[in-house]
Order: sequence, then C-alpha cells, then structure tokens
Amino acid sequence: MRTTLDLPEDLLHEAMKAANIKTKTRVITVALKGLIRKHRIAGLKDFKGKVDLDMDLDDIRGRKCR
Repeated sequence: MRTTLDLPEDLLHEAMKAANIKTKTRVITVALKGLIRKHRIAGLKDFKGKVDLDMDLDDIRGRKCR
C-alpha cells in the first residue's frame, strides 16, 4: 500500500543506521512489526501466574533423566 508520511529525516536515518537497513520502507516495516510484537508480548504477561501447566518437559522432549 502506498502512503505519504511526514517523518523526521534524522530519526529515520538514525533508525536505518541502528538496524543496518538500507531502505526507508524496510526500516518502517521492521519498526511496525516490532511494535506489534511488543504489544502481543505485553498481552501474554497478563496471564502470568494464572495458567497452571503441570507437565514434565523432559518427558515431553523424550529425555531420559539420570
């Protein structure tokens, strides 16, 4: 989708340099994906301490304990 944005040039160039990305489109896409990921992780934190998973990871992974 084509969109016209008025972005601070110095901020955009700093983000491109920090992420080692050469195109403006790619740096904005990476930033948006990062924002979405951060939001999803924050949503998962609401479940901390509320889900009881009674499982043995060694058994699930097929490991034999000593």
